[in-house]
Amino acid sequence: MPQPTLFLIDGSNQMYRAYHAIRGLTGPDGKSTNAVYGFINMLRKLIADHQPEYIAASFDVRGQTFRSKMSADYKANRAPMPSDLAEQIPWVFEACEALGVPIFTSEGFEADDVIGTLASKAAGHGLHAAIVTGDKDFFQLVNDVIKVYNPKDEGTWLDAEGVVQKFGVPPSQVI
Repeated sequence: MPQPTLFLIDGSNQMYRAYHAIRGLTGPDGKSTNAVYGFINMLRKLIADHQPEYIAASFDVRGQTFRSKMSADYKANRAPMPSDLAEQIPWVFEACEALGVPIFTSEGFEADDVIGTLASKAAGHGLHAAIVTGDKDFFQLVNDVIKVYNPKDEGTWLDAEGVVQKFGVPPSQVI
């Protein structure tokens, strides 16, 4: 019998992806709905296609992280979140709740940190973990039981062999 799998959604990554992929979509009140629409479609497709035994999402939280406290240069050149995207965050959270997807965040930590911790803990408890993201930072976590799934287009799975093929080094050497 295969091990159960915990799907961990990089909510911030997928929300940004949806925001940039679908432009100009608004509700009757003129407010942007592109990110929430794209995110919900991704989430519903993920659930329908993979029927995960366990699923959760994590999003970046506002404020400083332990990395930005250590170095003022950390993400210093990154543009702030567009206001029309920020307005959609509560709707994305509501959609996760409606679809039975709990959200895990931790003040002072990025979604990447939370997801990495949850994936490692899940693996330590006998579960497989599927990190749902387009962020290559997660490739360093890939091993026999942790894989990365990018839902873009028809979806791409990356296991340890896939990381070696893509980057020429094993996951432990990806920075």
